[in-house]
Amino acid sequence: MGDATTRQRARTLGFAPGILTPGPLNAITDVAGVLVGQVTVIEGEGTRTGVTAIRPHPGNPYADRVPAGLFAMNGFGKMAGVTQVQELGELETPILLTNTLAVGRAMEALVDWTLAQPGNEQVRSVNAVVGETNDGRLNDIRIRGVTGAHCAEALAAAATGPVAEGSVGAGTGTMAFGWKGGIGTSSRVLPAALGGWTVGALVQANYGGALCMAGLEVGRRLGKYFLAEHVAQQADADGSVMVILATDAPLSDRNLQRLARRAMAGIARTGAAFSDGSGDYALAFATHLDVIRTAERRAAIARYADLPNDKASPLFVAASEATEEAVLNALTMATTIEGRVAGRRVVGRSLPLDRVLALRGC
Repeated sequence: MGDATTRQRARTLGFAPGILTPGPLNAITDVAGVLVGQVTVIEGEGTRTGVTAIRPHPGNPYADRVPAGLFAMNGFGKMAGVTQVQELGELETPILLTNTLAVGRAMEALVDWTLAQPGNEQVRSVNAVVGETNDGRLNDIRIRGVTGAHCAEALAAAATGPVAEGSVGAGTGTMAFGWKGGIGTSSRVLPAALGGWTVGALVQANYGGALCMAGLEVGRRLGKYFLAEHVAQQADADGSVMVILATDAPLSDRNLQRLARRAMAGIARTGAAFSDGSGDYALAFATHLDVIRTAERRAAIARYADLPNDKASPLFVAASEATEEAVLNALTMATTIEGRVAGRRVVGRSLPLDRVLALRGC
């Protein structure tokens, strides 16, 4: 069950973590207005990488800024633009995800895109936000195969609707738990009595540990996990994970930081090692019309909606559940990727779904 025709999302396979209900697409784009675009870059024998773009709304994010919050579980990473997000609590560009050595080019592309937006003719400072993981195990990263044109293409392709998962975009060359990682997404919708808000997650999974799928200890039982001494298929713990959360709930940047922190509960449930060399980041933003910081609001003393602290707990549950399932989707949808790195043949094999189902007795 390793090719694209047999890959299935985790929920279809019976892995449905949590208690809350997904949105119609079970994707970050269930949050109205959020757009995702991806470019997969497979060239020659070595380049196996890509770009994933997340736009918080269809408009100009520099003019109409969304509140945002960041949490770094382990800061071994090169996430650009986050100190200003922490300081001001807002995004002024889309978010690009790519590989470690493409961060500079992605920042340039975001600056170009922002300066070109109608109404930005006088802009002289842009805080481009770019996240990364190191896909150098499957991608000959020193070739630097991602270009500014690829980043611009991902931004231009951003759309609502279903989101491609697995070995696509910024997840093309990633590994997770010793198997092929990738891009994954999921969502949760709160019951009407709790506000009816939606939380969506998108992950770039490139980290390690001992894979656990909705409580099933897959990594340990298949003998592929970090610290599995004397096991031939020992898995590396280092890598990184990027989590992007979106919600239509009226959250302040302070509560969005709290929401981002809860994403790591979902990452932990998948069996993450949170190792020294893993960059584990979560960035959350809100799209509710009453929290968007328009140019008019920023020019005056403005009032913004803010969900009370004691109403946020269901959203925290939604964030952790959506993040966990997004990781599982990245793994179950990923296809095997082969290439050459530094003259050596490399293979990132997809998670063997038949063996996983056999562990459950299916």
